[in-house]
Amino acid sequence: MAKRFEVYKCEVCGNITQVFHASNGPLACCGQPMVLMVENTVDAAKEKHVPVVEKVDGGIKVSVGSVEHPMEDKHYIEWIEVIAGDTFYVQFLKPGQKPEATFPITDDNIIVREYCNLHGLWKA
Repeated sequence: MAKRFEVYKCEVCGNITQVFHASNGPLACCGQPMVLMVENTVDAAKEKHVPVVEKVDGGIKVSVGSVEHPMEDKHYIEWIEVIAGDTFYVQFLKPGQKPEATFPITDDNIIVREYCNLHGLWKA
């Protein structure tokens, strides 16, 4: 059974979906079960992916990587998201943009994730 805020990917076409309402039914695409994306939390490569959270006036700033992640056409961060209790925030990014986003969150109990088009889902 899928759980709220889990992220799934179709290994056939590449569709990605996030669960907002969980139920007992299976998640499928292209006639295949979708695969749960498990968040990575430890950087080992040259490119850094673990989100870095910084408090700023009126909220938080999330940057991707202790060293700025590349934002090239073939390798970039697609989105940054923050989950604060039952509230969900997301900022979609494109190649050429800085891999960062600011969110109006003052809650300290948050989950911060980002998705790299080549290296998958990462969590701070």
